[in-house]
Amino acid sequence: MVFLEFEKPLEQLYEQLEKVKEVGENGVVDMQSTIEELEGKIKQTRRDIYANLTGWQRVQLSRHPERPYTLYYIEQMCRKFVELHGDRCYGDDKAIVGGIGNLDGQTVVIIGHQKGVNTKMRQYRNFGMANPEGYRKALRLMKLAERFGFPVITLIDTPGAFPGIEAEERGQAEAIARNLFEMAQLRVPIVCAVIGEGASGGAIGIGLGDHVMMLENTWYSVISPESCSSILWRSWDYKEQAADALKLTAEDMHGFGIVDEIVKEPHGGAHSSPEEMAKTLKRQLKKAIAAVQEKSVEQMVEDRINKYVAIGPVTHAK
Repeated sequence: MVFLEFEKPLEQLYEQLEKVKEVGENGVVDMQSTIEELEGKIKQTRRDIYANLTGWQRVQLSRHPERPYTLYYIEQMCRKFVELHGDRCYGDDKAIVGGIGNLDGQTVVIIGHQKGVNTKMRQYRNFGMANPEGYRKALRLMKLAERFGFPVITLIDTPGAFPGIEAEERGQAEAIARNLFEMAQLRVPIVCAVIGEGASGGAIGIGLGDHVMMLENTWYSVISPESCSSILWRSWDYKEQAADALKLTAEDMHGFGIVDEIVKEPHGGAHSSPEEMAKTLKRQLKKAIAAVQEKSVEQMVEDRINKYVAIGPVTHAK
């Protein structure tokens, strides 16, 4: 198990539990009561730690190396999934995966960021930072969904769109802007879920939808706490203060009306029980799709546009 800095009390308890179990397995002393006592302490300590997490601690949880990523959720949620590749223009971006899936008998198009589960795969997936061809691939799949009347699901988990010069040369900003323009008018339901990090245009490039949800220990912001800290204080040392000032947690986003729903995670975060998290997410995605499908296409598109128009209204001083 990988423990984060604020989880150190849990790590110590787990170490004690392992030692006690070893003594019990040797059969010299009956340690069952001690084991039960330690397990109770672990549960209570976990509840205490997770009862009042700071913004920075939720950022850390969203980046946990054992946290489930898009392909895991797809594997758990879909009876069958066929991945589709390429933007038919430049190439296939491995940071964004997408294809056609069967969600309990309903055909859907699923698109999401994929970070990679180890060092080699993270390099292969560019750490979930998509190039323009990734967003153009996503748009191609959304247009495919529109043609056949399939709902679209997007799973957001990125530290941001790739900022390299080659991405800018191939039109990074235009690709993201085009996605926003097309998604606003797409004539099929779009349900979005932030499953990890939701940073800047890299997230919103596949994040405009009829219903947007965030998992409990995720974040959604125009900039990461570290980058914000480096701009304001010329140092990363103030990232915790930056995380609080950015108001980037699921609770903050729901309060601002940016997202429509917060999806509860198992105690200890999504990584503590990935299968349970996948079941919960699947249930909420199906529920959201069904609700959007009750509307006519015209009403759905109008409501979607009005939803984003209402975010951050502009006022003019008299």
